[in-house]
Amino acid sequence: MPQYKVTFIEHDGTRHDVMAPQDRNLMQVAVDNAVPGILGDCGGSCSCATCHAYVDASWADRLPKISETEAFMLEGVPEPRETSRLCCQIRMRAELEGLELQLPLEQV
Repeated sequence: MPQYKVTFIEHDGTRHDVMAPQDRNLMQVAVDNAVPGILGDCGGSCSCATCHAYVDASWADRLPKISETEAFMLEGVPEPRETSRLCCQIRMRAELEGLELQLPLEQV
């Protein structure tokens, strides 16, 4: 199965470069690689927002559209931005090779 590089960047700038298997959601990739700051309390069912991250706007056209459920969950995060996404809603694909996700100071 193909794997692609993704980088999780903690609030303090600490970088975690990991390999993400194709079709694996990025919350699970972070949990599998013990990335601090991604909790994934709901196991990826888009019901807790503990996998919140910021994705640079230049990647927006390559990401899936935000569903109503994801948008609702993002309304409750401590520091929402226009680039906020839930990692459980992004599945790794070749087009996302090199994606960087900036993590907030705290999760819900």
